[in-house]
Order: sequence, then structure tokens, then C-alpha cells
Amino acid sequence: MEINNRRLILDLARHALACVAGDQVTEHAAHSCDFWQPLHVVAIGKAAAAMAAGVQRALPRQLRRTLVITRPGHADNWQRELPGAELIEAGHPLPTQGSLVAGERLLAWLAEADSDAHILLLLSGGASSLVEVPLAGVDLALLQRVNRWLLGSGLSIGQINRVRCRLSRIKGGGLLQYLHGRTTSVWLLSDVAGDDPAVIGSGLCYPASSPAASAEYPDWLAETLAGLPPLPDVSALPVPEHRLLANLEQACTALADAAHDQGLKCTLHDLSLDGDAETTGRQLADELARLPPGIHVWGGETTVRLPPHPGRGGRNQQLALAAAQVLARRDGISLLALGTDGSDGASEDAGALVDGGTIARGELAGLDAARQLRNADAGRFLEASGDLVSTGPTGTNVRDMMVACVRSQASR
Repeated sequence: MEINNRRLILDLARHALACVAGDQVTEHAAHSCDFWQPLHVVAIGKAAAAMAAGVQRALPRQLRRTLVITRPGHADNWQRELPGAELIEAGHPLPTQGSLVAGERLLAWLAEADSDAHILLLLSGGASSLVEVPLAGVDLALLQRVNRWLLGSGLSIGQINRVRCRLSRIKGGGLLQYLHGRTTSVWLLSDVAGDDPAVIGSGLCYPASSPAASAEYPDWLAETLAGLPPLPDVSALPVPEHRLLANLEQACTALADAAHDQGLKCTLHDLSLDGDAETTGRQLADELARLPPGIHVWGGETTVRLPPHPGRGGRNQQLALAAAQVLARRDGISLLALGTDGSDGASEDAGALVDGGTIARGELAGLDAARQLRNADAGRFLEASGDLVSTGPTGTNVRDMMVACVRSQASR
């Protein structure tokens, strides 16, 4: 196991995450604003509690009410900083009954706001699943069926969220109907390519087009979408200012700066990786075998087409294990694939850090990497090889980072 490489990569990744931490970037943004109206904060997403804590630190006197909707466990590190805040924990990655409860509470909370309130909406990745008010005729069972198919389909997050918007009264700008003319600002942590506000959190306050017909949809989904009632027309409603607080590029730039401060050469490569996780992992490993010594950084969000009964893991673990197959028995190369929110797929691990010995270590436990990849069970192999990375909730969410250390020209 490449101990020094691993320690260096993990230290650099921690620094990058700290530079885009939800509490830090939100506190900084709040200090630069002059809110003269009473401030009512609603934070939704996996980084919701961290973002709300940042506002609490900066503007305790202006703050009147706070509603936090997040994934279970993702408020634990910041809840003590949110006295009096209302906390709702809901479903992720699939919506649950808690997501519907959160949706109804969100509408009621907005209706209860004073007429002179300034609504500050803090959005981060995960919001699409955590809060929902479905169209008439769309029940929880249908929501879960659609989302389960979407998450295993291999579609991009933009394509997924366009379908989600079609089922919802609040997504795709639908929440604009419930602001009742109150001054509103939307602050974003971007977990999507291009930082499109219509995609982040499914664009609660940003109108989006309906999904185009797709040959990739199964018949039952195409029929469901065709049979839905029309969405409310929100085109005449004012769209609030949307402010981007942090994204993947900032995290990767911070990592590169930290590497340079240590006298290391660091190269930023493609920060918009997408497509199949396994294919991407193998391509990165092939590229690493030809790259010069130093730190090499990629980013993006790949996809996995899930089998009927997937195992443990997510796209980063799938990418890392595929890369490890190519790197097998090569010295001097380590590669981290990390979900910046601290989770990867349905697992509680953030990703994995692999090297030339990963495959041999996993095989000692009687596991076969190719079989685990076919079964979307990379996490089981990586646990056996000792390569899983667990961070817990990070308080941010800016897509995925791949960080490699090349110590020398790799050889077999």
C-alpha cells in the first residue's frame, strides 16, 4: 500500500473540502450582504445544516426563522449552532414519506412568513429527493418507482432532474407560486456540470423546460409522463437572484494551490467528466501511466447503470475499482475517487483510494474485481482491500473529485 501517497492525497482532499465547506462559504457571503428586512432562512440539501449555520454566525440579529431539510445524520455536526431552527430529516437518494412531509411543511412555512420577510433559500445537492410536493395523481409509490429507475439508468443528473420536475408542483420553478411576492434570494452550492440553477436541486425557483421524449425511457415511464396533468404556468412570475457560492472548480483550484504551496507540481485536467464510471476509471488509469510525476486532478460526475440487485458502493467506488484493475502491480501511482458530500451512491462511504496493490489485496479475501463490478458491488471488494474512504457528512456537495499522485514513471 502506497502509504505516503495516500496520506498526501487525503490531506489535499481535506483542504479542498474545507475551502468549499457550506458553513464557511455561506458565512462569507452573508457578511457581504445588507439584509434590511427580517431574514427567514430555508435550507434544503445534504449541506443544508452547514449552510444555515453560516448564516446564523454572520447575521444572528437579522435572523427570524430557520427551516432545515436534510438527509439523516447530515445536521449532526452543525445542529448546536442552530438554536430554534426547525429540522426535518427526509429521504435520500429515494424520496420517502418524510420527503412529502418536508414538502408540505415547506409550503406551510412559506405561508407563515411575515409579509415583509426576506426569504433566503439555501440549496445544495440532494434537495431533489429530500423535499417533494407531487402533482395530483402522483403518489409516493410512483415517485419511488420513477426515481429508482432514473438513478440506475445511467442518465446524467440534468436528464434525471428534468423528469423529476415533470412530476412535481414545486420543482422546475414551481415553488415561485408559493413565495407570495416576498423578497427572495437563492444561494447555491453546485453539484452539477455548468452550475445550471435549473438543475441544482431541480430548480425550485428557476423555471425549466419539460423533459423531451427519450428512447431511453421504458414504456411505462413514457406513458406516465404523457398522462400527467399540465404543470402550472410560472413564466410570468419574477425569478429571484441566484448566487453561486461554491463549485467543483473552486475545490480543485484550492487543492492545486495547496499542492503548489508544498512545492509539488499539480495539474488540473478535465473537470467535467461524465459517462460510465467503469470506462472513465480505466481511461484515467491508462492516462496516469503516461503522465509525469506530480499531483493530477479530475472532476465531474460519472454514472452507473445498475443491475436488478446491486451490491454495495457507488459511482466513485465503481470508478476506483475499474482503475485499480489497470493499475494492478504498478508502483508509485495512487488514485482517489471521492464524493465531496461524504457519500457515494447508497453507501455511507465517500469513495475509495486505490493503488497498484488494490487488486491483490482484494483477491486475498477471495473476491474477483470483475465480478464485483458487474454486480455494482465494488464497495465489498474495496472494503476487503482496505481502500474505502469514509469522511462522514462534509457539509458541502460539489460533485466528485479524482485526485492522483504519481511518484515516478510507473512500471510493472
